[in-house]
Amino acid sequence: MIHAHMTAWFLAIVLFFVSLGLHKSGKEKGSKIVQMVLRVVYLLILLTGLMLLFSLDSISLTYILKAAVGLWVISLLELILIRTKKNEKASILWIQFIVALLLVLYLGFSLPLGTDLF
Repeated sequence: MIHAHMTAWFLAIVLFFVSLGLHKSGKEKGSKIVQMVLRVVYLLILLTGLMLLFSLDSISLTYILKAAVGLWVISLLELILIRTKKNEKASILWIQFIVALLLVLYLGFSLPLGTDLF
């Protein structure tokens, strides 16, 4: 299940940048389609993450923190896309995104259930 979760969040990040690129190049319809697919991938991330969380014998506070930061990352992805499409400033959201993404990656790879990267 870990590999499915990792694949889903990696795919979400790729689709996020594809949607941004399509929007910046003026291809609104393509950007909207990719954003809809991205929303389905969000559901896959949530589903696999919850399955991982509930497969644990005992859930520690660190796992709950990782889940909360993961939800924060998903929210920021969507907010950045929405603000960019409305031509509003999103620099604060980008800073939050970088911080939250680094934090969730550190937590995910350092927890015993995760892949041993750190």
